[in-house]
Amino acid sequence: MTKKIKLDQEEAELVRSVEAGEWKSVDNLEDEIKRSQEYARATFQKDRRVNIRISTRDLRGLQKRAMEEGIPYQTLISSVLHKYLSGRLVERRTSS
Repeated sequence: MTKKIKLDQEEAELVRSVEAGEWKSVDNLEDEIKRSQEYARATFQKDRRVNIRISTRDLRGLQKRAMEEGIPYQTLISSVLHKYLSGRLVERRTSS
């Protein structure tokens, strides 16, 4: 008897994307792995302190999102800034 695995929406979309052949292998996998590892190391290396002023509403929103992700809100802020600077944070257009 095979057990049916329940996928959430994101997981189901990933499975659909893979099965549709939308994923392609990279030419130099070892180089890509090393590059990604360097990004991860740089992201987690905390060697500077920054103080910023933000609205209470934004801080609460960050804290809520961080709690949902299971990470400290300072880590979330750092991650968002890193993604923005590396060009991996994309603006999402909403329909009006």
